[in-house]
Amino acid sequence: MPSIVTFLSFKDRAEEAATFYTSIFEDSRIVSTTNYPDVPQKAATVMVVEIELQGQRYILLNGGEHFTFTDGMSLSVLCDNQQEIDHYWDRLTADGGQPGPCGWLRDKFGVSWQVSPRAIAELWGDEAQGKRVFAAMTKMSKLDLAALQRAAKG
Repeated sequence: MPSIVTFLSFKDRAEEAATFYTSIFEDSRIVSTTNYPDVPQKAATVMVVEIELQGQRYILLNGGEHFTFTDGMSLSVLCDNQQEIDHYWDRLTADGGQPGPCGWLRDKFGVSWQVSPRAIAELWGDEAQGKRVFAAMTKMSKLDLAALQRAAKG
């Protein structure tokens, strides 16, 4: 069976991103680094870094100027409690990352992430509960699990 692996194309910071991401998530590692072949303008520079974040493989490419990230694709971190939400939010927004609305953020490389509670689907509940949770969430940047739970209860 084929494998599906997330492939992220950076302008020129794939190796830095690999080190950053593997420092944030436990059970993560850099699997391999491949330099560009003998291309005069890229000789001895990193082309691809393969990483594993908590068992999930990612390929990071230094692709050049025309590669950028958009909010149309994001990586989602599902957290068990507020401490985990705070940890991943703080680490991913560090050193130039940008907080966004409703648990979304952009890290310092421009990659879009969602940091949310693992039980978010349960918080939505029925239609009325979902409306309350949604209304609370739209007022937040980093998600506040206790406030979402209060909104769910009404």
